[in-house]
Amino acid sequence: MRTKILILLAFSITMAGISQKSEIKAADKALKNGNAAAAKSTLEGAMTLIENADPKLQAQAYSILGNASAQLSDFDAAVAALKKVITIEEASGKPKYTAAAQQKLTQMTSELVNAAVEDNNNKNYKEGASKLYTAYKLSPQDTIYLYYAASSAVNGGPDNYDQAIRFYNELKELNYDGSEVKYTAVNVASGEVESMDKTTRDLYVKAGTHKDPKEETTPSKKAEIVKNIALIYQEQGKNDEALAAYEDAISNNPDDVNLVLNKANLYYSIGEKDKFKELMGQASAMAPNNPDLLYNIGVISMEQGNLEEARDAFKKALAVDPNYINAQLNLSTTYVNEGNALIDEMNTLGTSRADTARYDELKAKKDELFLEGVKILEEALKTNPDNEGILSQLKNIYGALGDNENFMRIKKLIGE
Repeated sequence: MRTKILILLAFSITMAGISQKSEIKAADKALKNGNAAAAKSTLEGAMTLIENADPKLQAQAYSILGNASAQLSDFDAAVAALKKVITIEEASGKPKYTAAAQQKLTQMTSELVNAAVEDNNNKNYKEGASKLYTAYKLSPQDTIYLYYAASSAVNGGPDNYDQAIRFYNELKELNYDGSEVKYTAVNVASGEVESMDKTTRDLYVKAGTHKDPKEETTPSKKAEIVKNIALIYQEQGKNDEALAAYEDAISNNPDDVNLVLNKANLYYSIGEKDKFKELMGQASAMAPNNPDLLYNIGVISMEQGNLEEARDAFKKALAVDPNYINAQLNLSTTYVNEGNALIDEMNTLGTSRADTARYDELKAKKDELFLEGVKILEEALKTNPDNEGILSQLKNIYGALGDNENFMRIKKLIGE
């Protein structure tokens, strides 16, 4: 009885070996006949048998599966299968299919990048991002693929933000810089500046076909990466994570005024206007000739009722850009707002002699403030005679002053 069992067991092992070879042979034939789908399906259906085959058969099977998957653009499956080939043959010490697998993996890197470009052109951003990430995993030294994968994910919108965050955080962990040296020279025949690698550029210049060789280092992408992490968190409503990301970015890039601005805008969006104002002040100190920064400080100061600080900011903006219309309008508005506050008090007064005297005093002060607002806008009108905002605000102020002559003049300019 024992002998019979051993014979039956040996027979079953032989049958399994025949079946493994048969399935692999059928898959190989299908692939050679151009039917990659059939080859892939055959091998996947026989995977249990293949996993128990000897290393030589396993390596052959995974080689066929990898090539079939690549033809079907199932890049993840192709990469996994071809890497399995290398792992199996490294362990067995018989690298029959390894060289071909390595060559195919290198070829697939280019195929993945080209396919990702097509995906992005067709706005299939998630698929493009995944392919670029796979290309990066195949060629880890080409970290630019990981950077492009993150950018592609961002282009895919909110649904892809988690994917983008993963890629950006991986770039951050790698301390990815992204700066590079660009080599250029002017084509003598066309007069156009052309970019190329250094060796080619130097040869062309030496040959006389090009001139004026230059080297330019592109900016580091570190700040952009951390800024994008913060912006994505902000878009997702994860404000604590966003603020932490800005802190990190600013600590590493203390001279980047745009990071300070973005952090300020985040504080503004969550209602912390004092922090917004503080950071805008820092930003304006970093970029004192940026009128937009000064203008924004003025706007928030005016919203908070700090009219003197608002005026100071608007005047500084106009000192940099005398034709900054919104700064002119808001500077005028600070005086109007102060005058309107006096009207509120005037309306509370009675008819006594003291109240009448106080009323006249407040009215004179109110008119003085309104006229200060008028003076700013009339000056602005000289260089912007058709600006509707200036004309409309002037009309309203003259109406409030009871200055009918100027009121009608402005109405005529408006075309009313």
